[in-house]
Amino acid sequence: MPPKKFKDLNSFLDDQPADPNMVASPFGGYFKNPAADADSTIASNKSSYQQQRNWKQSSNYSQQGGHQSQNNNNSKYNNQSYQKSSYKQSAVTPNQSGTPTPSASTTSLTSLNEKLSNLELTPISQFLSKIPECQSITDCKNQIKLIIEEFGKEGNGTGKRIEEWKIIDVLSKFIKPKNPPLVRESAMLVISNIAQFFSGKHPQEAYLLPFFNVALDCVSDKDNTVKRAAQHAIDSLLNCFPMEALTCIVLPTILDYLSSGAKWQAKMAALTVIDRIREDSANDLLEITFRDTVPVLTDVATDFKPELAKQGYKTLLDYVSILDNLDLSPRYKLIVDTLQDPSKVPESVKSLSSVTFVAEVTEPSLSLLVPILNRSLNLSSSSQEQLRQTVIVVENLTRLVNNRNEIESFIPLLLPGIQKVVDTASLPEVRELAGKALDVLKEDDEADRENKFSGRMTLQEGRDFLLDHLKDIKADDSCFIKPYMNDETVVNYMSKLLTVDSNVNDWKRLEDFLTAVFGGSDSQREFVQQGFIHDLRSLFYQEKESTDEDEGIEIVNTDFSLAYGSRMLLNKTNLRLLKGHRYGLCGRNGAGKSTLMRAIANGQLDGFPDKDTLRTCFVEHKLQGEEGDLDLVSFIALDDELQSTSRGEIANALESVGFDEERRAQTVGSLSGGWKMKLELARAMLQKADILLLDEPTNHLDVSNVKWLEEYLLEHTDITSLIVSHDSGFLDLVCTDIIHYENKKLAYYKGNLAAFVEQKPEAKSYYTLTDSNAQMRFPPPGILTGVKSSTRAVAKMTDVTFAYPGAQKPSLSDVSCSLSLSSRVACLGPNGAGKSTLIKLLTGELVPNEGKVEKHPNLRIGYIAQHALQHVNEHKEKTANQYLQWRYQFGDDREVLLKESRKISEDEKEMMTKEIDIDDGRGKRTIEAIVGRQKLKKSFQYEVKWKYWKPKYNSWVPKDVLVEHGFDKLVQKFDDHEASREGLGYRQLIPSVITKHFEDVGLDSEIANHTPLGSLSGGQLVKVVIAGAMWNNPHLLVLDEPTNYLDRDSLGALAVAIRDWSGGVVMISHNNEFVGALCPEQWIVENGKMVQKGTAQVDQSKFEDGGNADAVGLKAANFAKPSVDDDDSPANIKVKQRKKRLTRNEKKVQVERRRLRYIEWLSSPKGTPKPVDTDDEED
Repeated sequence: MPPKKFKDLNSFLDDQPADPNMVASPFGGYFKNPAADADSTIASNKSSYQQQRNWKQSSNYSQQGGHQSQNNNNSKYNNQSYQKSSYKQSAVTPNQSGTPTPSASTTSLTSLNEKLSNLELTPISQFLSKIPECQSITDCKNQIKLIIEEFGKEGNGTGKRIEEWKIIDVLSKFIKPKNPPLVRESAMLVISNIAQFFSGKHPQEAYLLPFFNVALDCVSDKDNTVKRAAQHAIDSLLNCFPMEALTCIVLPTILDYLSSGAKWQAKMAALTVIDRIREDSANDLLEITFRDTVPVLTDVATDFKPELAKQGYKTLLDYVSILDNLDLSPRYKLIVDTLQDPSKVPESVKSLSSVTFVAEVTEPSLSLLVPILNRSLNLSSSSQEQLRQTVIVVENLTRLVNNRNEIESFIPLLLPGIQKVVDTASLPEVRELAGKALDVLKEDDEADRENKFSGRMTLQEGRDFLLDHLKDIKADDSCFIKPYMNDETVVNYMSKLLTVDSNVNDWKRLEDFLTAVFGGSDSQREFVQQGFIHDLRSLFYQEKESTDEDEGIEIVNTDFSLAYGSRMLLNKTNLRLLKGHRYGLCGRNGAGKSTLMRAIANGQLDGFPDKDTLRTCFVEHKLQGEEGDLDLVSFIALDDELQSTSRGEIANALESVGFDEERRAQTVGSLSGGWKMKLELARAMLQKADILLLDEPTNHLDVSNVKWLEEYLLEHTDITSLIVSHDSGFLDLVCTDIIHYENKKLAYYKGNLAAFVEQKPEAKSYYTLTDSNAQMRFPPPGILTGVKSSTRAVAKMTDVTFAYPGAQKPSLSDVSCSLSLSSRVACLGPNGAGKSTLIKLLTGELVPNEGKVEKHPNLRIGYIAQHALQHVNEHKEKTANQYLQWRYQFGDDREVLLKESRKISEDEKEMMTKEIDIDDGRGKRTIEAIVGRQKLKKSFQYEVKWKYWKPKYNSWVPKDVLVEHGFDKLVQKFDDHEASREGLGYRQLIPSVITKHFEDVGLDSEIANHTPLGSLSGGQLVKVVIAGAMWNNPHLLVLDEPTNYLDRDSLGALAVAIRDWSGGVVMISHNNEFVGALCPEQWIVENGKMVQKGTAQVDQSKFEDGGNADAVGLKAANFAKPSVDDDDSPANIKVKQRKKRLTRNEKKVQVERRRLRYIEWLSSPKGTPKPVDTDDEED
C-alpha cells in the first residue's frame, strides 16, 4: 500500500482541542500549569517578558521550561485553541525539592522541545516527545515500546518508515551533550529496539546504517550508562547485517566516520567495530576492501592523538595480516611500519626488490605496496638506486596482475611519479627502466577486453544484473522484495551484496541471502537458483577446453605467476602434472627453474596441493654448515619430515644406496660432492615423496652413481618427478615429458629430450656445444717472465702425499704431475677419489704433508671451486660488481690470501721475528718487509726493508737465503702481489669496466650491477666466480666441476671460450661430452694414486661449428706428433745459411720498420714486453 500522507504541524495543531493545563511562556511556547483546573483554558501572551512559574512542583530548579513550539517572530503561528485570550502571570517562586529528577526542566529541555516541535508530525511523534518528560528509565522504555508497537502495525513494518518518520533527526537531537543523561540513554535504547525489531528481516537492515553514526557519537559520552547503552546499540546493529554486508555496507560507513571530525574516543570505538568486522567476516570478503580501508586506517595510525594512533596501528596491522599472500606475509610489519613512518621507505623498497613474487598480485596486495612505491617515487631524498628498484618493482607488479581491473585504480597514482623519474632521474639507466615501466602502465588492452567478461563484476554491473532479474518477478508473486523494487536504498544495498558475493564466488552465501529476501517457497527458491545463481555462475566460470588427451591421474593443475623482485620469471602460466610422469624442466640460466621448484617445496605456489594432500621433496646440492660435523644417520634424523623414522631404518636406507658402515661413520662435511648428493637422494627416498623435485641431481655424481639414479627413477613409476639437469643423456633416458620456459610461460612437450628437439629444432644446443645463444670471452693471459715456450712447466708437484686431519689413510700418495701454458687436462675418477684434493694442493688451497709443490713466482691461477658458493657465501649482500671491487680493491686478489699455503702460523710468526745475518758486514737484523724483487740468474733476489733501519740501508737478498731462514711464505706473498700487479697493470677497477667484464662471461649487466649475490641462481653464481677468477688475467685456469649449475647455452659458451683461450686449463668434470671436446690429456685419480694417460685426440665434432684447428688444446694434442722439422735423418739435414748483406736502401727500410715497431710498443698497454730487434724477421 502507498505510504500514508501526514499533515504538517500547523494543520495538526489547528485541529487539536485546547489543553487546560498549559500556560504561555514569555519566550514563546507553553508549559504545564499544575495549579490550573482541568477545564481551564490558558491563552498565550508572546509579548510579555515575565518570570513564569515552574511546570513541576517537585522540581528543585527555578528556571522556566516548557514545550516551545515557535519563535516569537513567527508570524505563521496560528493555533486557534490558544488565541482566545491574553494572560499575564506574576512571578512566583517555585517550591524547592531536595530530590532531583533525571528529566528536570532545564534550558536544554526547552531547546530540545523547541526542536521537536519544529519537526514534521508522525505517528510516533507523541511517543518521542514524551521521552524528555520521563522521570525514570522505565518510563522511557514504555514509550519506546509504544514506538516499536507502532512499527508492528500493518503497513508500518518496513525500514522505509525510519526515513519517513525522521527518527534519525530526532535521535540526533536527543544525544546532544546538554540534554540529560536519561534522554541520551533513551536514544540508544530506541536504536537497540529498532535494530532488534528488524533483525532477520532482510533487506530491511539497509535503513539502519545511519544509526551507526548516532551510536558512535554516544560512545564518547561522559556518562557510563550512556556509553554502555551506545555499545549495546552498536552490537544490536551489527547483528542485523549478514556477513557480506558487514564488509561492503557497514565497513565503508565506519570508514567515513573515521574520516570525519568526530571525537577521538568515538573513533576508538569505530576501530573496535572494525576489529569485530575483521573477526566475524571471511578473509576473501575483507581482502576486497583493502583499497578503501588501508588509506583510512593509515591516516588514523598517524593521528596526533597518541592513544588513537596506537590503536589505529594495531588495527591496521591486524587487518593487513588477514591477507593470504605468502610472498608478503614475512614483511607485513615492515609494510605497516612504512605506511606509518615514511623514513622507512628505503628499507621497505630494498626488501620488496628481493621478494620472489609467486602468488598472484591482486588489488589487496597493491593496496599495501602502491602507497610505499608512490612515496618512494616522489621523495626528494630517494637515491638513484632506490628509484631503480622502485620502477622495476612497479613494472613487474603491473605485469603480474592477472586482471587489469585489479590495478586500474592505482595507475593514476603511479603514473606521475614514474613520469617524474623519466624526466628527472640523473642516471640514464634509471630513466630507461622508468620508461619501460611507464609503457607497461600505459598499455591499453581494451581490444582484448572488448565483449569479454573481465572476471570481476563492478558495482554498476551488479546493479544492472539485479534490476534485469527483478523484472522477471510476476505481478501476483508474494515475495518480500516487491514493495522495495523501486526503492533506491534497498536496490543499492542488494546490488552491493550481490556484487561482493559474486566476486568471491560464494554462491551458497548469496543463495541463502536471496532466499531470505525473496521468500522460502519452492517457486521462489527455484527463481533464486535459476534466475540468479545459475546466470552468475555462467558469467564467472568459463569452461576451459582441454586439448590434453593423456591418460593418467592429474595431481596438479594450477594457474600462477612467478617473479623475483626486479625480474619477471613466469607470467600467468599453468602447471599441470600427471602421476608417475617424469618432467624435464628446461630453460636458460636465471629463467626460474630452481626458483619454481623451491616455491613448490615451500608451499608458496598458488593452487598447489598442500603437504597433507601431496608430499613433495626438494633435492638439491647444498653446503651443510653447522650440520657438517654430524654423522650421516644423525644428519638425516634431524629432518622434520623424518621424526617418526628410526635410526635403524635410516641406516638401512643409506646402506641401500651405497653407504657402508665405514662411510656412515664419516661426518657430512668430509663427504665429497658426489656422496653429498647421494645423501640428499637417500633422504628423499626415506620421505616417500609423491613428487620429487630434483635440481641438478647428476652434479658431482660419477658414471656409476648416475646409472643408479636413472634406474631408481625408472623403477618407481608411482613417483612424479620434476627434474632440472644439464645432462642431455640423463634427460633422454628418464624423461617422459619436457616443460620448456618460453616467453615467461611453461610449454609442454611429450616425449624425452630428443623428441623435444625434433619438435623445437632451435633447442639443438642440448646436443651440441655452441655459443650461438650465449657467448663467453676470456681475457688473454699476460706474459710470464722467462717463459718463452708454451710447453714449459709452470707448476708442478713432486712426490706429494696428503691426508685430511683424523683420516686413517692419505687421500693422495706420491703424486707427481706438471702443467704448462698449453695444458688441457681432465682430472677423472670416482666420487671421493681425491680429485678436488689434488687441485687444491696444486693451487695452494691445501699444504701437502710430504713432497713439494712448485710454481712460477709470477704465475696467476684462476680457480673455480667445486661449490660456487664457496667464493661468494660471505658476500651475499653485495652485487657482483661490488664483490669484484672488494676482491681486488688493494691490487691483490684477497681470496688468494685466504689460502692455507698463505696463512702464517704463530710458530712461523715467532720465527720470522728473529734476527738474521746475511753476511753484508752489518750484523744481525730483523726483517720488516719485502719491498722489491729483481731477477737473479735463474731465480730472484728480494729487496728487504730492515726493522729500525732507514730505507737507504735496504738490502738485496737471494730467494734461497730467505727460504732457508723460514721466510718462504713472506716470499710467496710478495710473489703473489707482483703477479697480481702485473695482471692488473692495465685494468681499471671502475664499475663500467667491471660491467663489461661480466658481460664478456655471459652475465647480464642488470644482474651484475643490481642483484645481490644471495639472489642469483646457481648458474649465475658460477659466472660470477668465473669473472672473478679471470679479472687479473690468469695464466692457468683450474675448474672443479665447471658444468654444475650451467644450462646448455652457458655450457656451450664456456666450452667455446676455453677452446679459444690461450692459457692452460685443468678441470674436473663427469661430463664426458664437455671433457672429450676440450681435453686431450687425462689424469686418472683412484685409490689415492694418480695415473697420467697420454695425449688423445679431442672430439671436435662436439662443437656445432666443427671445432677450431688453431685451438691451444688441439696444438697441445698434436705436439707429441713428430713433424717434418724434427726429422734428423741425413736427408733432412739443414745447413745454416749465411746472412745476406743488406743494401743501403734495405737498411733504411729496416730502421724505419724498427722505429714504427718501437712507437707501437710505446702506445701499447702497460706490461707489454718490448719487441726484440732482429735481422731474422720476415718482411
